[in-house]
Amino acid sequence: MSVDPKELAEKDRDALLRWRLALGPTAEKTGVCPSLRALSTQAGSVGVGGGDLEALDDALSFVYGDKRASSSGSRPYIPEWLGALRTFFRDDVIALVQKDAIEKKGLTQLLFEPETLPFLDKNVELVTTLVSARGLIPDEAKAIARQIVREVVEELRKKLESSIRTAVFGALRRDRTSPLPIARNIDWKRTIRQNLKGWDAEHKRLVPERFYFWPNQRKHHEWDVTLVVDQSGSMAQSVVYSSVMAAIFASLDVLRTRLILFDTEVVDMTPLLTDPVEVLFTAQLGGGTDINRAVAYAQANHVQRPEKTLFLLITDLYEGGDAEELVARLRQLVDSRAKVLCLLSLSDGGKPTYDHAMAERLTALGIPCFGCTPKRLVDVVERVMRNQDLTPLLAAHKETHHG
Repeated sequence: MSVDPKELAEKDRDALLRWRLALGPTAEKTGVCPSLRALSTQAGSVGVGGGDLEALDDALSFVYGDKRASSSGSRPYIPEWLGALRTFFRDDVIALVQKDAIEKKGLTQLLFEPETLPFLDKNVELVTTLVSARGLIPDEAKAIARQIVREVVEELRKKLESSIRTAVFGALRRDRTSPLPIARNIDWKRTIRQNLKGWDAEHKRLVPERFYFWPNQRKHHEWDVTLVVDQSGSMAQSVVYSSVMAAIFASLDVLRTRLILFDTEVVDMTPLLTDPVEVLFTAQLGGGTDINRAVAYAQANHVQRPEKTLFLLITDLYEGGDAEELVARLRQLVDSRAKVLCLLSLSDGGKPTYDHAMAERLTALGIPCFGCTPKRLVDVVERVMRNQDLTPLLAAHKETHHG
């Protein structure tokens, strides 16, 4: 006889869910217990969403594939796999599943052996895998793994640092005039524009009343840049790029940079910004998501002068916390004149997967929501600091992305 899970006592629903997880999705196709099928369609009644139940099946099938079917490939993307485990299980259970993964699937032989690591392609995906699964790396391979991460991070930094410095200093240098009347610092465009009334038509010459100059000196901490970064498994590559970008921003004396990582907890990584490798090895990629809690922390601790704050929220917007409060907080930031942007991903390619409904709500508040490459982010930051409209840049990005 089939029983509606909603009619069961809490302890019985938990027991039914445990049976479902033990037997796997194939149990629903048998007549052993029709309630198992009802459990999948009404899984929310036992605290697991239907989509989540499928994700959990996929995560467990990697290790226990001989007992359950899976809708995914034979080998998952390691950061997302670990993230799923952290979402559903306690630390002791996660440790047991990881141990089984090593023994049953030979993860150490496949990936983490000291003899193998040096020959792998050194790229951002490898970094996310090594950082996400650092607890699985044998002691004898840890030094090599860290060195690989450092090499990739330094290469990324080399590619990005020059363009970031040029964009930021260029934007801020042209944001004000200089009191120093030095010929090489004359702002010719502004000088001509402001003195057109002094045009001498008879002699065909301009007689300026005042000269305008670019400054020689930069002000310390002209802008505050706060990066609030989702460290769930699906955002793993974004965490890598965000850590590198934040380290470069922090090296510029004209910016005061903060880096916040979050899942259901919030970790302020600002003290570690001098070394993005330390940031990455301190991060715990994977787990749940409480965006509201992270925004609340950043708003309370790092937004002192909103009109000079660039607030970068980097997340796929799948909120596990209070969505209404999140929208209200972001509205407060916008109303305070902070420059708020939501990056749905920060990576070199790929169309971001995100909560479209939440993105539409934030867009209605005046918060642009878009996937972004690191190079594109440099252009965005420059435009914000020049107080220029982002619409043409984002429109061109959208057209290129969909073209």
